[in-house]
Amino acid sequence: MHVVLLLLLLCLPYSLHAQGAATLVADRVVLTEDEQLIATGNVEVLYDGSRLTASEIVFDRESDRLQIVGPIIVQAADGTVFTADRATLDPRLENGILQGARIVLEQQLQVASNQIDRRDGRYSQLYKTTATSCRVCGTQAPLWEIRAEQVIHDSEERQLYFRNATLRVRGIPVLWLPRMRLPDPSLDRANGLLIPEQRNTTQLGFGIKLPYFITLGDHRDLTLTPYVSPETTTLELRYRQAFANGNLTVEGAISDDTLLPEARSYLFAEGRFDLANAYQLNFDIETASDPAYLLDYGYSDKDRLDSALQLLRVTDAALFNARLTNYESLRDEENDASLPPIIADLSYETRYEPTFGGVLRYGASLDAAYRYSTTDGDAGRDVGRMGATGAWSDSWVLPYGFVADTQTAFRADVYFVSDDDAFDDADLRLAPSIGATLRWPLGRVGTAGATHLLEPVVSLSWAETYGGTPPNEDSLRTELDRANLFALSRYAGDDRIETGLQTAAGLTWTRLGPRGVNSVLSFGRVFRQEEQDGFTRTSGLDGRNSDWLLAGQFTAPGGFLFDTRSLWNGLQDLTVIDSRIAWQNDRVSLGANYVWLGPDPAEDRFETSSEWTVDAGFVINESWAIDVDARYDLAEDRPVRAGATLQWRNECVTVDVSASRRFTSSTTVEPTTTFGISGSIGSFSTGRATGCGN
Repeated sequence: MHVVLLLLLLCLPYSLHAQGAATLVADRVVLTEDEQLIATGNVEVLYDGSRLTASEIVFDRESDRLQIVGPIIVQAADGTVFTADRATLDPRLENGILQGARIVLEQQLQVASNQIDRRDGRYSQLYKTTATSCRVCGTQAPLWEIRAEQVIHDSEERQLYFRNATLRVRGIPVLWLPRMRLPDPSLDRANGLLIPEQRNTTQLGFGIKLPYFITLGDHRDLTLTPYVSPETTTLELRYRQAFANGNLTVEGAISDDTLLPEARSYLFAEGRFDLANAYQLNFDIETASDPAYLLDYGYSDKDRLDSALQLLRVTDAALFNARLTNYESLRDEENDASLPPIIADLSYETRYEPTFGGVLRYGASLDAAYRYSTTDGDAGRDVGRMGATGAWSDSWVLPYGFVADTQTAFRADVYFVSDDDAFDDADLRLAPSIGATLRWPLGRVGTAGATHLLEPVVSLSWAETYGGTPPNEDSLRTELDRANLFALSRYAGDDRIETGLQTAAGLTWTRLGPRGVNSVLSFGRVFRQEEQDGFTRTSGLDGRNSDWLLAGQFTAPGGFLFDTRSLWNGLQDLTVIDSRIAWQNDRVSLGANYVWLGPDPAEDRFETSSEWTVDAGFVINESWAIDVDARYDLAEDRPVRAGATLQWRNECVTVDVSASRRFTSSTTVEPTTTFGISGSIGSFSTGRATGCGN
């Protein structure tokens, strides 16, 4: 029978320094004549957040010591777990000796020792020690371990100090260090070296990255990464800071290599801050010393860099956006001076529901495009626009299930143009528009339980512009799709508006299967009274009538997806097709994209473009996984890029081996093959099913 005894002995005069009383639970408790308390059988001691279990405890009043017989488990207040065969401790479990002992830290790192000396409840000094986060299976050596003559664990600083340490892999010594410090696994951030990374490229050769992490208080840190190879000496950096209302991240590098005679560098920075009254400040900075630097070092595959400063406010009824952007082109055929490199825009829009019904929207906007060049024409033209707009819309459900939507809008814009004699210096444009859409959703439930929805849609709209025709800066790339088929204007920006009378007709069929097999099929076309300027051939919107839009989607349980969109200028004249097919479950992820674009000189594409992009991931078993990706240019009959990553992991180690090849080349970029090896130390006892026999 369990006996519960309150150890009031700790509060007696000879031990007034004790902070409180301990609780002892045991099957049998005996108090001897020489004032020894002997507890045996399922012994448990609770004191000040610590817990000890053992088979026998002897408390000697005169020496104020606990003699403990194992197996012993001590769970300290800070979460550290000690196990031992025998121990001599004070009643507060803060000082003493544990023999045949082991410490388990955060269930991630176990440190075994012949003997552990506990001091002041803070320090644990271990002798002839083995530390590992790997599962230890009998006499088999773990995948990795650190053996040391002495280890001191500081539970307050949460650091482990090793003396005369040897790193072993499967029992084979690979590295010896006279002194070494490692952070306690419970410590989230600490100064020190991170896991090295190996990178080998055809341009830079075999290289090693050695990241060093530096804490700068509780909310800031800096990572410096020297990258050294026979062809380059590079220093990479990453700075992060968390604020009460936002965050800041800065990444960059500076290189001295054999590829170019001058120093090379890049800098990326981004920040986001929440301000008063629901305002948000966002910014990002992107710059590189030369067009090839980011690709040569694998930092980014962007070919246009944008640096922006934005002030944003979004509420249920209003949108405010102020943004200034600077573009830097890395493309061989583009010139920053005529991109345009600087774009500024300011806009405000609000909405409310008037008493007569519907939704009323109105707003104002300012934007500008500035080029460094002063050449007359497109290469040097600067444009500013100031505009205001108002729109009203409403919808009704009519008899027989018809749904009617209507919208009317009016906008006024003033344009200011310089460095282009083809346009007036200042011009006013007025643009009224009105449109209505009629839908007739028809539904039925089949005998097998599937729901079918057939929805014919037709829209009729009119718009006109009065005044001058401004230069087209923001409506150069537009495509017909399901989202804009029934829009009043399908131009991407404000500089162009579709004018005249036009109608759009379409039909959508949706099937919702009882077992989760769903499909959607849509087609439609736009018919206009007059041709529109500014649409390219492959936009599907050039000419009086648009191309036929045909789009569909099919999804099924188990992660299967097929999505496609195509534009047809007649039954046999395909303009555009882009499709994706994917399948994903717990072990397999497969995806493929196909894009076909016909020739379009207005988009600087003089030949047909046709490409496959494939991405796949396979979890072979609980230890092995592989990811592959590839991009192939069918029109040129050549690969663009390919890559593969092989990962092996167990409960304590993750290793990634990668290989990639970029086949494209230009006047500034050469084809490159890259190999890399990286790894990380995982957690101990992570709950994975891999056993000692695997």
